[in-house]
Amino acid sequence: MPRRHMHLSGAAEADAAPLRAALRELRAGLGIPEEFPAAVRAEAEAAAAAPRLPERDATDLPFFTIDPPTSRDLDQAAHLTRRPGGGYRVHYAIADVAAFVRPGGALDAEAHRRVTTLYFPDERVPLHPPVLSEGAASLLPGETRPALLWLIDLDAEGRTTGTEVVRALVRSRAKLDYEGVQKAIDGGTAEENLALLATIGRLREDLEAERGGISLDVPEQEVVVHEGRYGLAYRAPLPADGWNAQLSLLTGMASADLMLASGTGVLRTLPSAPDGAVGRLRHAARALGVDWPHHVPYARLVRSLDPSLPRHAAFLQECTALLRGAGYTVFEDGRIPDPAVHAAVAAPYAHCTAPLRRLVDRYAGELCVAAVAGREPPEWVRTALPELPREMAEGGRLAGTVERESVDLVEAALLKDRVGEVFEATVIEVKEREPGVGTVHLTEPAVVGRIESPDPVPLGERVRVRLVRADPGTTKILFAPA
Repeated sequence: MPRRHMHLSGAAEADAAPLRAALRELRAGLGIPEEFPAAVRAEAEAAAAAPRLPERDATDLPFFTIDPPTSRDLDQAAHLTRRPGGGYRVHYAIADVAAFVRPGGALDAEAHRRVTTLYFPDERVPLHPPVLSEGAASLLPGETRPALLWLIDLDAEGRTTGTEVVRALVRSRAKLDYEGVQKAIDGGTAEENLALLATIGRLREDLEAERGGISLDVPEQEVVVHEGRYGLAYRAPLPADGWNAQLSLLTGMASADLMLASGTGVLRTLPSAPDGAVGRLRHAARALGVDWPHHVPYARLVRSLDPSLPRHAAFLQECTALLRGAGYTVFEDGRIPDPAVHAAVAAPYAHCTAPLRRLVDRYAGELCVAAVAGREPPEWVRTALPELPREMAEGGRLAGTVERESVDLVEAALLKDRVGEVFEATVIEVKEREPGVGTVHLTEPAVVGRIESPDPVPLGERVRVRLVRADPGTTKILFAPA
């Protein structure tokens, strides 16, 4: 099954203690470096006390951030306005990690070793020491921070008409969360700076549909507390999640355009899905009872789905399989790569908006600043470029393993006392060469697991299944027909 995001949400500590212990064992087994070496911590603390500060001051702009309530590693802050005469102006501040990380130093080397922040249900294993990622480099409210400040002008339809990125000091005024933002916008109480998030977000979503792009609103799987016990549930993304994501996509597309124009860069690329993959998705849609007329393109179907519906949520998970070929493509000296497009974005695209959590974004940001200034990229950037795709691929594989193993472990831990119980489920996948082996999506709780049967499993049908194994030691669950 495709990867599912999961996090603990208010689980009672005593109830969650065995699960947390199992997750610690998982980290140890994967060799995850939870502690930073002393030299890295020392360098981070020194950098936090004396970062490289830019001359430009943009602290008069009232930026806001939108993140989960408990997040402190805040990469992006936005300020949105209407332009005189029509259109919109997006100020998008990105944490300036390069202001703290000395090329070739211990902190830089550790970031190349870790590559990306890893997310377990109970904790994050950060790319950079918390003194930076949750402190001096994070765009926390009320704090003056160095940033890469993007200025992107849009016309009345949301199309980009101008782009600039410079180093500047910024100060966020508010740390917002998705539910609060949605409530304020829906209730008409949001100030214009925030209310424009919906206006611009919807315009960008319309343009995404026009060019054939796809944003998958895949539900997050959460561990939640109910009547003193913890269980599993799905959180369907809010419209505000999508609007905020459009600002990041807008900036990533602008970044790709700048790098392509300058002749040097690193793109996030994804080839078009082969016909066979789309055919398998059509098969899954039929199995799950998702209406997909032959004349309806894949992108239009995805936009019509409601992630709060279990069948649609399961199908959206299947859709993430089309993203598995994504990678990073480096180009230099004007040799434009082929492909240069990310198929799901339906445009050139680059990762540049999460440098606190992803290594490649720091390099993309430097390349864009140099391109706008008409300068050659720094030598430390050029030197690192050739190895970045390999490093990011290895880091991505580890992140995928962490997510898959974490989900399997949590499901097994939460169901370990329910072996023998019968559940209502939908068969969402059957192995082509083993028709008695497949995957079921439980109606309640929000679990996806393997089923084994002596007879062929009925793809797409509702079935009653019995839990026959839930062993946190093996991190796997198994069902059989009831």
